[in-house]
Amino acid sequence: MRRLLAALLALPLAVPAARAQAPLPTPARFLGFEPGEDRKLPEWKQVVSYFEALDRASPRVTVRTLGKTTLGRPFLAAFFADSATLADLPRYEEIQRKLADPRLLSGDAERRQLVADGKVVVLITSSIHSTEVGGFLSPLRLAERLAGGEDDEARAVRANAITILVPSLNPDGVDIVGQWYKSSLGTPWEGSGPPTLYHHYTGHDNNRDWYAFTQVETQMVVDSLYGKWHPQVVNDIHQQGAGGSRIFIPPYMDPIEPNIDPVLMAGVAQMGKAMTWRMLADGFTGIANNTAYDAWTPARAFQHYHGAIRILTETASASLATPVSIPFDSLRAGYNVDAKVANVDFLAPWQGGKWTLNDIVTYQTAASWALLAQAADDRAQWLQSAARVQANAVAGRRAPGRGDWPATIVIPPQPARDTAVNAVVRILQRGQVELRRATAPFTAGGKSYPAGALLVHTAQPYGAFAKALLEVQRYPNLREYPGGPPKRPYDVTAHTLPLLYGIDVALVPDSVEAPSAPVTPQAQTRWAARGLTDNKARRVAVFHNESPSMDEGWTRWLLDQHRIPFTLVSARELRAGNLGARFDAILLPEQAARQIARGPTGAYPDSLKGGVGEEGAAALKAFVEGGGTLVALNDASEYAIEALQLPVRNVLADQRPTQFYAPGSIFRVELDRAHPLAAGFTAPQPMVWFEASPAFEVTDPARASVVARYPAQGDPLLSGWLLGGDKLAGKAAMVDVTLGKGHVVLFGFRPQYRAQSMATYPLLWNALRPIPVRPSARTAATR
Repeated sequence: MRRLLAALLALPLAVPAARAQAPLPTPARFLGFEPGEDRKLPEWKQVVSYFEALDRASPRVTVRTLGKTTLGRPFLAAFFADSATLADLPRYEEIQRKLADPRLLSGDAERRQLVADGKVVVLITSSIHSTEVGGFLSPLRLAERLAGGEDDEARAVRANAITILVPSLNPDGVDIVGQWYKSSLGTPWEGSGPPTLYHHYTGHDNNRDWYAFTQVETQMVVDSLYGKWHPQVVNDIHQQGAGGSRIFIPPYMDPIEPNIDPVLMAGVAQMGKAMTWRMLADGFTGIANNTAYDAWTPARAFQHYHGAIRILTETASASLATPVSIPFDSLRAGYNVDAKVANVDFLAPWQGGKWTLNDIVTYQTAASWALLAQAADDRAQWLQSAARVQANAVAGRRAPGRGDWPATIVIPPQPARDTAVNAVVRILQRGQVELRRATAPFTAGGKSYPAGALLVHTAQPYGAFAKALLEVQRYPNLREYPGGPPKRPYDVTAHTLPLLYGIDVALVPDSVEAPSAPVTPQAQTRWAARGLTDNKARRVAVFHNESPSMDEGWTRWLLDQHRIPFTLVSARELRAGNLGARFDAILLPEQAARQIARGPTGAYPDSLKGGVGEEGAAALKAFVEGGGTLVALNDASEYAIEALQLPVRNVLADQRPTQFYAPGSIFRVELDRAHPLAAGFTAPQPMVWFEASPAFEVTDPARASVVARYPAQGDPLLSGWLLGGDKLAGKAAMVDVTLGKGHVVLFGFRPQYRAQSMATYPLLWNALRPIPVRPSARTAATR
């Protein structure tokens, strides 16, 4: 009744039924099939053509091209509202700007007027993960109803909301996956994932980029949509595995990152339950809440620090666009939810059966439409709630019991780390954080700072974003049940930029009132690696497996950004041998030893099969013995140890999660500063990024030297979560093994983690350069 009343009240602002627009172009006209049809996926150019045609045909649609993707495709955002609203978009953008920053308001009266006049802005993003192919198609169905629906609810949505629809956050992946899928139809590997990353650099990690902002797709959305439109509600459309619930809708499971305003989390819960209620009433089953997905890391939840609720939906997958059959008895249990048993977070189990692409699209579209209808129905409440969150931020308020809240964060001048400071400042500025530069010396927290120090006052619209990134994380010790194994977080547990980038900061309880001036937007400092940048003489290779590795993608991105020439080398090329004639250094990105050795398994073309194998292992050994350098990152180190029979063992290999657990944390290490591989390390606190990593013990010190080791005493945890830290005591994190005339450098961590761990880049560059002979090693060789 309330929804109907809102729709009726909104009718004067909508296009009257008597003047309804002419029939609009349909998705099927441009795709050649109905969205959701089995075994049919679109090309990106078809999606673009449909949205452009919709823009031309309807005054309720405005399509903007935000820029070009990594591989050069157009990146679209489509705005939907009634024609009067779209004709006056600058006015509504200004309302959003003022509500997002209460300092721009003259008082409560102006705020109330803006709430009365404004529209709730809803951002819907889709298909960032390109094997989640329902996300290619659901935006087309949503667009069709948003533009052409003449029912009361569609009119109310257009009258009360501005919907910004991003049909794909990864247009390149639409074609990468679509082309692979079409080529696989009728083969034994139909429905398998492509043998390449579906984002050129990041693969599945592209939705872990929402605070580092490394990729152009992330930057376009942050700069052009979040930075200008300040949405109150965000719906992020995803897919999950096929064997559990049919769809996840928040509330999220614990933990909640402590810098998120509780008003937003209450909004997430309210919206998620409203969507669940509506979908159940409409006959949908298998809807799960409070399971699997948390709200801890800002790498996936930029919105929660920028005044918006993030409603993640995760719909069960098929085999890409190929149907699957899922018997009820095969449905599996997850955190808080057993897909075969009803409970308070899973009220109506799905009974199993055939699951199709059309089912995926239908669930996704129904969930998103339920969100739109609720946002439009409670338009004023969403605006008022977001305004309250921003008022809390500007007042410097925080929820009771949520820990210390510094009034100022100081970044002192540190010339030896200028590049790292520049990178952190640019992250903060892209996240709309205001910084000031001291124009005179000052004292804060009992310490003196020179002019030029940077100040971040946390009482500002996005001060919580700065605090979350600049402080240490203490992830709670959660267990699946009392005394049981650790409760796995959905992603990683640490995101402390000062440790990752290797800079000093100080969190000061009081507000620093030193003379200062605003910091203008900073240009990026030119990245370079001495002896490697623009040096074609140093022949670097990066291993490319047909079983793709995201770490390979991040490595390529980092080398490209530093302009370090490199060659991709396949398993087949490694097996061919004579590697020293082509390369000086070969890098094995992070990947399980079995994947490196065997390559793709399961139903794939024979042309893709076959890993490095015994022939490749022998060729790598000959390459090192002849004077080459093999660099192995994280799990790839275990491959190098096994394949080349190195005098090193992984002391964590047999540890169960109840004995040792570290799901993405930052650890303290001690460096051998005399070792050439440690040269140029400038971070004030030596650290490594540890995520399901090995830790080493050298079994023959005459052949291997430790470059970095964990402290023999004390807790190595700097940020995140660690169980069983005593297992690391005195163990090695980085080892240099001499083999013949060459070296194998074993990293028990990812020195280029998601292009964020700038503090450890020098260790990687040192490993890729010619490695000088240490004085002790030279003496031993002449004995």
